Order: sequence, then structure tokens, then C-alpha cells
Amino acid sequence: MIERDGNSKLHGRVAIVTGSTSGIGLGIVRAFAAQGADIVINGLGDAAAIEAERAGIESEFGVRCLYSPANMLSGQEIAGMVRLAADSLGGCDILVNNAGIQHVAPIDEFPDEKWEAIVQINLVAAFHSIKAALPMMKARGWGRIINIASAHALVASPYKSAYVAAKHGIAGLTKTVALEAATAGITVNAICPGYVWTPLVEKQIPDTMAARGLTKEQVINDVLLEAQPTKEFVTVEQVAGLALFLCSDSAASMTGAILPIDGGWTAH
Repeated sequence: MIERDGNSKLHGRVAIVTGSTSGIGLGIVRAFAAQGADIVINGLGDAAAIEAERAGIESEFGVRCLYSPANMLSGQEIAGMVRLAADSLGGCDILVNNAGIQHVAPIDEFPDEKWEAIVQINLVAAFHSIKAALPMMKARGWGRIINIASAHALVASPYKSAYVAAKHGIAGLTKTVALEAATAGITVNAICPGYVWTPLVEKQIPDTMAARGLTKEQVINDVLLEAQPTKEFVTVEQVAGLALFLCSDSAASMTGAILPIDGGWTAH
């Protein structure tokens, strides 16, 4: 267990991170907890594994960590997750909208239910969480909203119509809320990772193989890494480090920014 001296950068702050039981979200949780923030984690997975992760975060970092099973398809449950942070931890200072799903298919073969779920979870859920958390941040005169978008908030790829549409929407939502909250001590920014090796990326490989008639190795090298001039996956730790910076005093004048961290992808 890490002993806290009260000087940790996020000591006394409360953060909600959606989609944080694995991948980028979990990396952000661990980065925030290491700096003293109390956390609400959220996401899917095996109940025992989630509990082990939650308890481990408390033990390792000496912070409070709660789990919310809120369904990102339900605005009511998302609002309940924010109330949990308020009732049990004292509020919500930092909100990270990270939950996301993906499906890869040509648009004329794209299942209606997949389109609706992707837009709901990747975009509409962020609306509900921001709506619920913003009044608490305004009351405190401080807040950080970080939307985990994607390089696909800036550029498009074939066979990802719903995801690209939702992530472009996140960029617009980020800018709009940043303007609305600009005088309230609240910043609102979007991080746009390129390909990060996470369960979400790994799970889309078979669909991409089928859609493009490629092998797994071809998908990794000729589709995923082909887009990134560095020819390397972005790491979870790099994305988490940028999120942590956006919560710092040094980033207090950064708001409404759409920030690529993509190995040069969007420099093309």
C-alpha cells in the first residue's frame, strides 16, 4: 500500500471512469489512483475479477475505489453512477468517458442493432454522464471532463460507419461543453488515440479479416499499423499519462481540445 502525504496531485479528488475494468480505462484508473484520487470504476467482466481489481486498487494505492455496474445503454443508470460518487465519495471532480464498443462491416450489411448500440454507448452515454456530473463540478468551481475519442474522431476508415460517426460526435460534444463550461473552472477535452492494443482492438480483428479477406497478421501490419507512421501501437500508459496531464494545473487553459495520440496517423 502506498502511504499518502496529502501532496499527491489528485489527493482529495473523485474520478469516475467508464469502461474501466480493462484496457485504456483501467490504465487511466490506475494512473489517477497512483496520484491519490478516489475512483468509481465501471464496466463489464467477470464479477470476481472486477472485485479483485477494485480491492487491489484500494490496497495498492491507499484510495477508495467503488464499482458501478451501470449499463451505458441506460441514461438512468448512468445518472445513478454519478449519484453513487456523490453519496459515497463526496462528489465528482473528474469524469472520463471511455466506455466503447465496435463492430466492423460494410454499411449496407451493418446490423441496425449494432449501429444503435455503438452510437448509444460511444456517444449518447457521454451526454448522460456529463449532464449528471457537470452541476457538481460547477458547485465546486473545478472539474475535468475527458472524453476518450479516437483518431476516428478526426479521420475515417472503411467498414466502421457507426464508430466513426459516434467519435466525430464526441469531438463536437467536447467542443460544445467546453464553451458552456469555460467560465466555471471546468475543462473539457478529448483524447484521440490511434490503435492501442486493448481487448476492443483485438476483438475487431476477426471482423476485419472477414470484411477485407485478410489474415490476422495482415490486419495487424497492413491495416492497423499501416495507419500509424511509427509502426507501433500506442500504449495504455501513454494515454493514461495524457489524461493525467489534462487534470493538472498546467493544463488549466486547455479546453475544447481534440488531442491525437496516434503515432502520426492524423498527420497524413
